[in-house]
Amino acid sequence: MALKATPPPGMHRAMVPGGVVEYREYGAAEAPPLLFVHGVLANERLWEAVAQRLAPHYRCILPTWPLGAHRLAMRPDADLSPPGMVEQIVAFMDALRLPRATLIGNDSGGALCQMLLARHPQRVERLVLTSCDAYEIWLPLLFKYLEYAAFVPGMLWLLAQLLRLRPLRRLPIAFGWLVKRMPRDLADALTAPMAASSGVRRDLGKFLRGISARYTLQAAHSFAGFRAPVLIAWSRQDRFFPLTHARRLQQHFPQARLMLVDDAYTFSAIDNPGQLAQHLEVFLHDSAASMADKVLA
Repeated sequence: MALKATPPPGMHRAMVPGGVVEYREYGAAEAPPLLFVHGVLANERLWEAVAQRLAPHYRCILPTWPLGAHRLAMRPDADLSPPGMVEQIVAFMDALRLPRATLIGNDSGGALCQMLLARHPQRVERLVLTSCDAYEIWLPLLFKYLEYAAFVPGMLWLLAQLLRLRPLRRLPIAFGWLVKRMPRDLADALTAPMAASSGVRRDLGKFLRGISARYTLQAAHSFAGFRAPVLIAWSRQDRFFPLTHARRLQQHFPQARLMLVDDAYTFSAIDNPGQLAQHLEVFLHDSAASMADKVLA
């Protein structure tokens, strides 16, 4: 795997079994760690506006996971199936010497957070799920074509070329129903790696071919045993993940609260970062106080 001599400004690199993961940090190294997990065709920029608001009190760690908008391809033999991706996330935590962290997931990244919780509950301090895949939905019906495309040689290349056309990005089967207000430079940044690199397309294909709702349904069996605080921060106007899923998640976790994000689709961190950050601040403050009371008791 050929690496550029230095990462982009402000980016760091961590070695994991599959290769190199680039990441950005905001906040002090000694602050409580928040680990952000984006989904398919997103990268660390999804979370930047939220992380900048939380940085005065938290260590915000924003990796670019190898899910199609990453700049560095992983090794050809990397396991990037959903279970393999969970292990890559855990290995990333090991590389940063994070025994535990608060996980914050979105879209298919939320599904990965649920799987990590089921497989490595000791690594999860608290859990935040913004609008994401869960239960029977992974992927949503309108995005099932991505799974099929991953099995057809050349189809991900063709899709990548089509996504270079800005009008097509606004279609519901692209970003049109994921985000209300997608900055042009961000859309370019999310689609350029897939168009430019066969290695990036190979990595994305591995993940897409492994997606199955059996993983999210299996992970759901672990929810009742997770006693730490959970925030379900759902977009009120989400087009893909129904509010009934959010309420179902709230019911299945023993210590969960539901907070809604207004004027946002699935990518609430882009559409309404201010309100999402406010919800996170309230949850993180209240849950820290609750956990401290339990320790003292």
